[in-house]
Parts: sequence; structure tokens; C-alpha cells
Amino acid sequence: MRKEKKNFFMMYEYFLIVIILGFVLAISSLLKILGVINISSDWFWFLAGLGLIVEAVISLNKQIRFDKKYKILEKK
Repeated sequence: MRKEKKNFFMMYEYFLIVIILGFVLAISSLLKILGVINISSDWFWFLAGLGLIVEAVISLNKQIRFDKKYKILEKK
């Protein structure tokens, strides 16, 4: 059972990173709107960029696994 949990988290760790970055962006934006904190917009763009990088890595890994599993043949 412990090995199954480890495999589950290893498969979805990138998704968890994207979710956490999304929560940080949403909460910090809300706090800035309410005037609780004063953060430079550069930090928001930095976090958004990290989220995009992680999403690109997820997409690339899925595409590589798909290409390895299904060979695409072209007609001549």
C-alpha cells in the first residue's frame, strides 16, 4: 500500500506544484486587492511563469510517453 501511495504522488507531483502555485497566486492577489499586503507585480509574473514551465513539462512528458507507446506511420 505504501508503494502505491508513492507511485501516486510521483505521477501527480507536477500537477500538485501547479495547483499550489495557483493557490499562492490567487491568495496573494486577493490579499493585495484587500490591501493586506503590498507585493510587486513582478512576483506575480514570476509565479505565473513557474506555473507555465511546470505545465509545459507535464505536457512534454505526456507527449513523449504517447509517442513511445504509439508509433506514427506516414503514408508516402
